[in-house]
Amino acid sequence: MLFAHDTECALVAVAALVNTAGPDREGLPDVAALDRFFTAHAWTGRYEHTAAELGEVRALRPRLRRLWDADIDEVVAIVNGLLRESHALPQLIRHDDEPYHLHAVPRDAPLATRMAVEAAMAMADLVRMGELGRLRSCDHPDCDNVLVDLSKNRSRRFCDAGCGNRAAVTAYRARRAASHS
Repeated sequence: MLFAHDTECALVAVAALVNTAGPDREGLPDVAALDRFFTAHAWTGRYEHTAAELGEVRALRPRLRRLWDADIDEVVAIVNGLLRESHALPQLIRHDDEPYHLHAVPRDAPLATRMAVEAAMAMADLVRMGELGRLRSCDHPDCDNVLVDLSKNRSRRFCDAGCGNRAAVTAYRARRAASHS
């Protein structure tokens, strides 16, 4: 593990949230999709299951997406803004059989606020450790997804949407075509 467990979980969830929005896709089309996202990323605490809450979560995505393209000073400005706007006050918390970890807003804060603060806290860890290079865009030419490279050797190139398999198949077909010509 490169970072604290809660940091890694937050980084994975942030990338997944960012990847629900794209130029030709809406990965959170309705509250049911947000329900699945909430469960898949083991969010806890207040969750209202409303269209308004879905709208707040969707509205957060462009700001979080910016973290992948920004230089360190802009990342710090975004992180500090998210923490300041959310009135974050980091505290050690233990719940749901999890060991102590940091929460910076109460569990009954709105979901979008908790998501923003979790993202900001995880990004703060990356900044402090000089690890912003772990935020990457997928290398597949037809993909605009982001990823967090949590591998020890910093070798992850593709997102979780099957792009690595598509790239391998394309490379295999190219090698095969070259050997048959």
